[in-house]
Amino acid sequence: MDEFELPDELEATAPPEERGRSGRDDVRLLLSRGEEVGHHAFRELPRLLDPGDVLVVNTSATLAAAVDGRVTGTGEQVVVHFSTRRSAQRWVVELRTPDGRGSTRQRRPADARPVTVRLTGGARLALVEPLVAHDGSASERLWQADFRVTDPLAYLTAYGRAIRYSYTDADRPLSAYQTVFAQALAGVEGPAAAGSAEMPSAARPFTAELVAQLVSRGVQIAPITLHTGVASIEAHEPPYAEWFEVAEPTVRLVEAARGAGSRVVAVGTTAVRALESAVDAEGRLHAMSGWTDLVITPERGVRVVDGLLTGLHEPRASHLLMLEAIAGRPLLDRSYAEALRERYLWHEFGDLHLILPR
Repeated sequence: MDEFELPDELEATAPPEERGRSGRDDVRLLLSRGEEVGHHAFRELPRLLDPGDVLVVNTSATLAAAVDGRVTGTGEQVVVHFSTRRSAQRWVVELRTPDGRGSTRQRRPADARPVTVRLTGGARLALVEPLVAHDGSASERLWQADFRVTDPLAYLTAYGRAIRYSYTDADRPLSAYQTVFAQALAGVEGPAAAGSAEMPSAARPFTAELVAQLVSRGVQIAPITLHTGVASIEAHEPPYAEWFEVAEPTVRLVEAARGAGSRVVAVGTTAVRALESAVDAEGRLHAMSGWTDLVITPERGVRVVDGLLTGLHEPRASHLLMLEAIAGRPLLDRSYAEALRERYLWHEFGDLHLILPR
């Protein structure tokens, strides 16, 4: 889509419930349907969907993935963002520099070299090699690292905090970054025993009451899991491989809705990525789990998703390609022009955008 500038005042610096709003669901909803763009309150969502529609939601819980540390030998102060758990002791991480205001900034590329970091609580993290993307390119910011603690999730719970970026105004408890759909990881084994480095934020405005209204209307809720890695808004890189699962009950719900002519609406770009990673070339959805490096582009298109509920994405963000694949370029351009003109708020605590085919 056309380049645009995001004014600082349109960045949501705090959750709506801290901005004088009545709750999480008291945000605005931009509706792009067919060729039209309209404006609604998020609480109107149930009446904007039809009985039989399926909302596909991400159940991944958000980790306390930011941990303070110092580089061994130099004493450089860093913040480690734990992005993706690849095995029992191997993680993908990003090292960032404290900005002096409670947030972080990217480290200089010249600082990118294997190091060992002594973390809060005495744990050690050893950077091994840069992460390599599916196209063979090595990341300048993401590393594979050895993290040798008995229980990494317990360590993060004890010593970590939620990742936040400089547009927010303060650290907040992890509960501010959990959605109503997040599932606890107790007793989970294997790659599923991870969680998301950053909240699947399109679902943040949902409340139990709103979910009940949706169900009463006949809208079905279908879960998937995709553990999101760090997005680091300055980089605008395509997403790297992330672990996902689409279970058989979700396949049955989605296929039944499609057979009945109802719409499949993904809640968040993560839900799109999971669903489209589990669909074959003929458009049939299958129960599947594993690692996906799928990037949705207009050229690839979507095969199972009809609509999308998502936040507003930054200029140059790779997610805009996915939105274009679903909405088309002309509608997406009109939608973002309207969002800017009507002063919608961006980022995880901001307003929402619903794209429907009809």
